[in-house]
Amino acid sequence: MRRRVLLLTGATTALVLAALLVPLTLLTRSHAADRATAEATARAQWVAAAAGPELVAGAGGRESAEQTVQSVNGPGLPSISLVLADGSVIGTPTRVTDAVRLARTGRAFTYEPPDGGRVVLVPVQGAADGTAVAQVALTRGQLYDGVFTSWLVLAGIGVGLVLLGLLLADRLGARLVGATRSLARTADRLAAGDLSARAEPEGPPELRLIAGQLNRLAARIDELLTAERENAADLAHRLRTPVAALRLDAETLRDPAEAERIAAGVAALERSVDEVIRTARRPLREEAPRADLAAVARERAAFWLPLAEDQGRPVEVDTPSGALPVAVPADELAAALDALIGNVLDHTPQGTPFRVRARATPDGPELLVADEGPGFPGTHATERGSSGAGSTGLGLDIARRTAEEPGGRFRTENAPGARVTLTFPAAQS
Repeated sequence: MRRRVLLLTGATTALVLAALLVPLTLLTRSHAADRATAEATARAQWVAAAAGPELVAGAGGRESAEQTVQSVNGPGLPSISLVLADGSVIGTPTRVTDAVRLARTGRAFTYEPPDGGRVVLVPVQGAADGTAVAQVALTRGQLYDGVFTSWLVLAGIGVGLVLLGLLLADRLGARLVGATRSLARTADRLAAGDLSARAEPEGPPELRLIAGQLNRLAARIDELLTAERENAADLAHRLRTPVAALRLDAETLRDPAEAERIAAGVAALERSVDEVIRTARRPLREEAPRADLAAVARERAAFWLPLAEDQGRPVEVDTPSGALPVAVPADELAAALDALIGNVLDHTPQGTPFRVRARATPDGPELLVADEGPGFPGTHATERGSSGAGSTGLGLDIARRTAEEPGGRFRTENAPGARVTLTFPAAQS
């Protein structure tokens, strides 16, 4: 944008200056020629006035006329000649041309010879042998003396004006670009989740208006998200009462093993509800989330193993022995894995094997949950809110968002059975 402003200003200034300076240079040239012609005419008239009485005196006055003409000739000056009626010439040698013959009729005039320059002719009346002619010849250089210097001055003024225009345009462009970049930085911070970012109103009125509206938008988004988080926390808090009732019911069971198993499930449910409340109240933007994909995969597989054994499902868990860090919070990673394993347990026949695998790949850490069931009923099953088995249809979407929000990938396929692959960006060391 800044470069475009400079180019536009430079081109516009150059066009305006060209429209002004070209006629001015022509006027300067014409003025110099007129000035030189006027000076030459004055010299010719002076010579005619001074030499006329001397020529009237006859032969004795010729020497005086020669001295008069010689006094006004000199290096760098226009050449002055006095053409007598008999064709002889006093001063600078010259030919008797038709112009000289015309001047002898008593007419003073100026003309431009074919070789350039300008010649001024003034008749000298009263000479002894007839009318003489005072001639002043200007060369091209003498006629346009000082024009080149004037043109250089005009060119310097034009260049100075262009540079001044570019300087002003650069300052204006820098102001516009600075204000625009400031708005872009604020928008980037808002897009990254920093809802405390606010734009500083600066620059032209239009950009200040945009900055004000962007600040209003950020404040409104912050209010809406705060209200939504509070509503989510309130809804999760309402689950604590029925969960507490389940825990009390589990404690009244007569079979200790059964009571312990159900109590463990209720305790896990309570932890999930508490985590939902904490997540809902957590600020939207956090620094560098990190979790061990291998550890979370082993922990959640172990959690679901008792239910899988009750349903007669063989479970294969394949994870590396070392850590597999990913740039995802551990609770979100656990929620995604719970959703995928829960889908297997809910939507495949009992006894269907499934496996959980976590491994490192060139594209990043990868999590795979696969079963040997009938597979997905159709592509619509991967869309949010879509389900072929009467559920909410949010499980796969939770897993998809968990992988894609930090910059990973989500993929489903039937190969045979259902396979869900999540690829995560590796956490920075």
